[in-house]
Amino acid sequence: MCVVGAGAVGGMIGARLAAAGVKTSALARGATLESLRRNGWRLHERGREIAAPVTASDDAAELGPQDVVVVAVKAQSLPGLAPSLSPLIGSETVVVPAMNGVPWWFCDGLGGPVDGKRLRSVDPDGAVAAALPPSQVVGCVVHLSASTSEPGLTVHGSRESLIVGEPRGGTSPRLDTVADLFQRGGFDVTVSERIQDDVWFKLWGNMTMNPISVLTGTTMDHIVDDDLVIGLLRAIMLEAREVGARIGTPVRQDVDERIAITRTMGPVRTSMLQDAEAGRPLELDALVGAVRELAQAVDVPTPFTDALLGLTRVAARARGLYPQ
Repeated sequence: MCVVGAGAVGGMIGARLAAAGVKTSALARGATLESLRRNGWRLHERGREIAAPVTASDDAAELGPQDVVVVAVKAQSLPGLAPSLSPLIGSETVVVPAMNGVPWWFCDGLGGPVDGKRLRSVDPDGAVAAALPPSQVVGCVVHLSASTSEPGLTVHGSRESLIVGEPRGGTSPRLDTVADLFQRGGFDVTVSERIQDDVWFKLWGNMTMNPISVLTGTTMDHIVDDDLVIGLLRAIMLEAREVGARIGTPVRQDVDERIAITRTMGPVRTSMLQDAEAGRPLELDALVGAVRELAQAVDVPTPFTDALLGLTRVAARARGLYPQ
């Protein structure tokens, strides 16, 4: 099993599986690669440190074809990275993207009006799908909090839930293999009958909070304390819920109920705010741009989503965090 992207999520998955006896490898670079080669996987959780061996390289050809490849990089980096991952992918390799936002495989097997659509917002020239074929994907939705306190050292915050499912629905031996693998690592694993629904439901919450946190430079508790911002959140979420209904991924939760849940989470610094503060590119297209692209495909007006995308894009460009 190989982890591509040994950051917070990838580091937690890799460390737990390796500690459970799974032979792991990692594709990494820079200081993270040096740390993995020197120390192996390192994970701080529940007051203890887990250390486990890993074969680490910055060359996919050196690692060779894998049974399972967990892709845990930010979505905006994947189009440039994907072609270099081809040596990891054999004819029977299972690709498990542990990523935020709408993934490149989302429409494959979705059915309905956008079935099979290539999303240019997340895979502009088709390089991702060419290197990581959707037919070899088992979908994954990550619900956990983790961070990297230094290169190669992951700190687990809260939750440890992974939802996995076949993009075309149903069960399969490879889905069972992935679920069993994650369960060996101590994760709370749910097998979904329709993984796109789970992707869209998670997106429905974080497509608003992440960009707004970048625009405001503040934590989620302050964002949901302002009545005018709450009005904007509600309007964007209603647009996204209508898009989901049109494409076949309906959201059944009430908007105000979801906002109330967000309010209970307290002073959280979103992942996008952390990236902005660290000067890293933002995964804006996977979280918001893809929603706009799907809305256009099914003729849903999204003026509030468009405004959020435009404002965050301008702010990010001014800081060199989004391409011109």
